[in-house]
Amino acid sequence: MKFIRDYWFPVLIFIVAAVVFWNESSSPGQPVMLPVQATQPETWQPPDTATLGNDSLSRLIRYGRDLVAHTAFYYGPAGSLGRHSNGMNCQNCHLGAGTVPYANSFAAVAANYPQLRPRSGIIESIAFRINDCFQRSLDGYPIDTGGRELKAMEAWIAWVGQDVPKGKKPAGAGVTELPLLPEAADPSRGRQVYTAQCTRCHDTNGNGQLAFDKTEYLYPPLWGDHSYNVSAGLYRLSKFAAYVKANMPYGIATASSPVLTDKEAWDVAAFVNSMPRPAKKFPEDWPDISKKSFDYPFGPYADHFTERQHKYGPFTAMTKSRK
Repeated sequence: MKFIRDYWFPVLIFIVAAVVFWNESSSPGQPVMLPVQATQPETWQPPDTATLGNDSLSRLIRYGRDLVAHTAFYYGPAGSLGRHSNGMNCQNCHLGAGTVPYANSFAAVAANYPQLRPRSGIIESIAFRINDCFQRSLDGYPIDTGGRELKAMEAWIAWVGQDVPKGKKPAGAGVTELPLLPEAADPSRGRQVYTAQCTRCHDTNGNGQLAFDKTEYLYPPLWGDHSYNVSAGLYRLSKFAAYVKANMPYGIATASSPVLTDKEAWDVAAFVNSMPRPAKKFPEDWPDISKKSFDYPFGPYADHFTERQHKYGPFTAMTKSRK
């Protein structure tokens, strides 16, 4: 009895545990419930360029990366291979030559192309998409689809996405999806955000900053004659705002540690895209107008909303009306 008096609590715990074990073991078919931890998908990471060798394919891949990173050196206004662009580099929109997660990364490109795209209404190849960017984001002209340069860019994109299974889109591909606002984005509020957060790289006049040798932009112009035109993907507010939220101010913000609020990202996107830029349009875009993106700012539309509403929102009501 002295033992029980001195050690009653451990004995009680032992008895309770024994009863629980007996009940579970005597009830076949009843699963033991273990705590489950919610897990987030791991963010895609690009392969290491240090693994590239010195064979012909590796050299082509490296050349492709250089073309993406320094497009203007080859195809800018003073390009060594021709004048096909406005002086911006592909890397100005696809950070790290397409290797930075949520910064228009190339993670899912090779795994998902060729694909049917509603904007063109056709099945697009990677080569088609590259030249589409030359014409829209770089406000220029297509390059030779059979040339070594385009093949090198294709090789780089394929290499970057080599570990992504066919048809999959990993976390970190493209840009984030930013929650829609219940109100319209406001360019005047966006101007204040731009002044506070963006001028150190892009200048007060949106001119960006040229590199020392003047052949390419370190920080791209966000409006004006040398910026992307109105048919570029970034002219859609949802794309621009998501890109900005995850990556700007440059060198400070990341997708996991943003600086701007959602509202600030939408508003600064509205301000930038309210400023003048090349007006190149493609009348063959969106052959089925019912498939136009909700924030594509040029009619006609299959709904009753105006061009201004399709440009600035509010988008929540617009997307609800489509369901």
